[in-house]
Amino acid sequence: MTNKTIRLSDALYDYLLSVSSREPEVLRHLRAETASYPEATMQIAPEQGQFMTFLVRLLGVKKAIEIGVFTGYSSLCVALGLPPDGQLIACDVNPQWTSVAERYWRQAGIAGKIDLRLAPAVETLQQLLAGGAAGTFDYAFIDADKESYIDYYELSLLLLRPGGLILVDNVLWGGRVADPGAQDQATEAIRRFNLHLKEDARVDLSMIPVADGLTLARKR
Repeated sequence: MTNKTIRLSDALYDYLLSVSSREPEVLRHLRAETASYPEATMQIAPEQGQFMTFLVRLLGVKKAIEIGVFTGYSSLCVALGLPPDGQLIACDVNPQWTSVAERYWRQAGIAGKIDLRLAPAVETLQQLLAGGAAGTFDYAFIDADKESYIDYYELSLLLLRPGGLILVDNVLWGGRVADPGAQDQATEAIRRFNLHLKEDARVDLSMIPVADGLTLARKR
């Protein structure tokens, strides 16, 4: 027994997946294809994707935002958890990666739930706010350029209803956030973001050591 989160050895991680993973075949195929790309580490872990689907269903999410699509694994996980009339606005700037995502969304039969916006995410979020969407979304997931995390968070918070949930990926950043010698821009940006949320009284907060670190912020 322990009063700290245990470390996951490779064997223990494999056991975790063996007794809990319910990854659909379409997600397994997407993960396998993405693994062949040089940027494969940008994809979320399968247990994180399953947790996100679980949260979407648990909260009864109908309107969701994703900032950072890559090849579409996380957006597919969210869309699978949405009801038939649910909608996910997916923000990215890379048509090459998102073309892979769109192919798998069609295979999974959920493409109609996803509205892909190929533009800088700040612009898309500002357009939603200008169109009167403030306070109408249930859920947001942030997993894009780390230097813009605070901007993405602030705009997403405006779009969220009270009780809505923001998930933020990579908040432990491979452990670099705790390494004094790591002074690169991305690491410093995540440190600033983590401190920003710690002091934010507008949300209930929980950072959990899932995959590369996942922060959950519930709008009060």
